[in-house]
Amino acid sequence: MIRRRKLILGAVAAVLPMVSANSFGALIVPGERRLSLYNQHTGESVKATYWAQGEFIIDELAAINKVLRDHRTDEMIDIDIGLLDQLNLLQAKVGGNGRYEIVSAYRSPRSNARLYQSTEGVATDSHHMFGRAIDVRLPGVELAHLHTAALDMHAGGVGYYPKSRFIHLDSGETRRW
Repeated sequence: MIRRRKLILGAVAAVLPMVSANSFGALIVPGERRLSLYNQHTGESVKATYWAQGEFIIDELAAINKVLRDHRTDEMIDIDIGLLDQLNLLQAKVGGNGRYEIVSAYRSPRSNARLYQSTEGVATDSHHMFGRAIDVRLPGVELAHLHTAALDMHAGGVGYYPKSRFIHLDSGETRRW
């Protein structure tokens, strides 16, 4: 009985450090972190559990990185975990259970430079180039609602592009436009 109680207390003590604040202050509790993503440019999708039982799952992160690669150059980068957590929490916040449609994710510096020349609103030092930004929509969730929920998280940058039907999220400093 005493041994069982010590084991239970040990298990609780092991779990408590996993309850932590992520980079944008939201409480992350033990459990699984999942994302379902569809890249509208490549037609590729992934449904990944990228964190479970207190650990990141490397193969699932690699699958996410592949779907979020620069579709213009086929280059990949490790997508920022804080950004993935933002997406995961945002979906939980809005109650959406569909898959995110990806408008833009990683952009190589070469792709970003070309877009900067031809597209209004592209930053020369975009967070997209560092795997810290994504432009998304979530079918079944009104864009205005998704935007408001993202702002309520007080996490990184949040941009609203209703004419193009997407929001921008990044894991940089908190700001909005």
